[in-house]
Amino acid sequence: MSATPVLALRGISKRFGAVQALTEVELEVHAGEVVALVGDNGAGKSTLVKAIAGVHPVDGGAIEWRGAPVRIDKPHDTQELGIATVYQDLALCDNLDVVGNLFLGRELRRYAVLDEVEMERRSRELLTTLSIRIPSVRIPIASLSGGQRQTVAIARSLLGDPGLVILDEPTAALGVEQTAQVLDLVERLRERGLAVILISHNMADVKAVADRVAVLRLGRNNGFFPMATTSQEEIVSAITGATDNAVTRRAARGEEAVR
Repeated sequence: MSATPVLALRGISKRFGAVQALTEVELEVHAGEVVALVGDNGAGKSTLVKAIAGVHPVDGGAIEWRGAPVRIDKPHDTQELGIATVYQDLALCDNLDVVGNLFLGRELRRYAVLDEVEMERRSRELLTTLSIRIPSVRIPIASLSGGQRQTVAIARSLLGDPGLVILDEPTAALGVEQTAQVLDLVERLRERGLAVILISHNMADVKAVADRVAVLRLGRNNGFFPMATTSQEEIVSAITGATDNAVTRRAARGEEAVR
């Protein structure tokens, strides 16, 4: 892992009127690393993601990209840097096929005419590289399962050759098999050397793919944890701000039973 993070947030703050949404938040993510961003509802996860994505420019603090200070005032700035964000709504067009969705807004042209052959070739190549299983690149998006739609949305984010991919609750409302498909893809993003920020409420998903976990609570950092050496109980305690909760009590009962 490189010593210089792909993205570093230094003392990021954001206010909406009288509401202080983020207070001096710190975050680093390196190439080939999956960092899970977790926290309860209202913890500031969505605000932080939108600040990185240029939707809500920060009020204070600094943002560094590959070690150099940068300004992110609008979504176009993140595209120029190489930051791709896949939101929960996916922003896919049901009436278009897979190729049409992958190249939406980035259509290839040959002599002022859409180059459908080249877009289809690149679509097949990209999906094959990511081991994404789709019946056909010409099938309408509306015909795909939730997991397949999610993988197409993630694949689309890679067309701009980003250095960082932000995934906002990518497995929400997915079944077991579909969730596994998406988590496999997250691992392949890491294998390709990309930095990944994963926002999730599902601790099983976090445990499955995250290298580190960053916890937000009430708009502030409340701990950074290496996944390999941290228990779920510790992370839940950081999320809730309490050492006594249902998860920790259940764990304690299990330890007592072993004794």
